[in-house]
Amino acid sequence: MFTEKVMPRFSETDALGHINNTVLPVWFEAARAPIFKFFTPDLNPHDWKLIIAKIEVSFVGELFYSHEVSIKTSVEHIGSSSFVLRQEAWQQDKCCAIGKTVLVRYDFATKAKQALSSIEKAALNEHFIAAS
Repeated sequence: MFTEKVMPRFSETDALGHINNTVLPVWFEAARAPIFKFFTPDLNPHDWKLIIAKIEVSFVGELFYSHEVSIKTSVEHIGSSSFVLRQEAWQQDKCCAIGKTVLVRYDFATKAKQALSSIEKAALNEHFIAAS
């Protein structure tokens, strides 16, 4: 599991004083960088190998400005050409949001999905946590 720390910015709050719901997908994307490096070590967008097939975020608690947030990222499923990441946003020892993202190994030249290599599967498997 990877853990990335985020310090909420004032501009990410909404009229109710909470972190705006639109912010979580952005934080989750930023916390996926260690996974992206399995496929594109230098993060060069011209050599990108992944597309997103689905994103969902479940809001299970409130997030607030001025308290650090930990984004925990793990692999929940590994298929032949795709995988599912589970991400959780924790603030003050409480899970406040859960995200699931389906990523597909993709060849932009042929515009087709591509099988995950054994090396990629092994790297993902090191961060596998069975779905609860």
